[in-house]
Amino acid sequence: MEELSHQLLRTYPLRQPELDLFLSYWKSTNYEKGRHLLREGQVSNYLYFVGSGSVRIYYLKEDKEITEWLTLDNSFFFSIRSFFNRTPSNLSIHLLEPSCIYQLHHDDLMQLCDQYHEIEKLFRRMVTTSLVLSQIRMESIQFETAQQRYHRLLEQSPDILKRVPLSYIASFLGITQETLSRVRNSR
Repeated sequence: MEELSHQLLRTYPLRQPELDLFLSYWKSTNYEKGRHLLREGQVSNYLYFVGSGSVRIYYLKEDKEITEWLTLDNSFFFSIRSFFNRTPSNLSIHLLEPSCIYQLHHDDLMQLCDQYHEIEKLFRRMVTTSLVLSQIRMESIQFETAQQRYHRLLEQSPDILKRVPLSYIASFLGITQETLSRVRNSR
């Protein structure tokens, strides 16, 4: 819970009573590698936080898995559209390592936001951060070279190459494995 508490306070400075209340709604579970937290077609009912482990969010396109997001320790993640619209997700959420996952149910979060303005502000900051990261990712794919995207990823997650298969990294970067190999060898 310490990692979650620290990350929440980095996002927005809740007072201790609100922080304690908010944390009391999160459930922690240790999952094995390979577990799916969400599969395409299911409604996303949870906001997640990976205390330790690695997570891949992907979708299917012409029977091929496309990695939309990769996240490692101490990060929030969820299927945004499904979570807010309460509709089946186009995304799947897959654990790449044994992981400690914290989860907060949609209904509990909405109730807390309705009752506590400070928690609502925290959640608004979390969503804003998620939107900004999504835009940065889209701009990166549109405007940066494969080499620039690769180096940015290594700056943000230096140990990602040790923890995530290269095929998922290539897909996340929007390049083939062959291109990733060339980019890695050009260092």
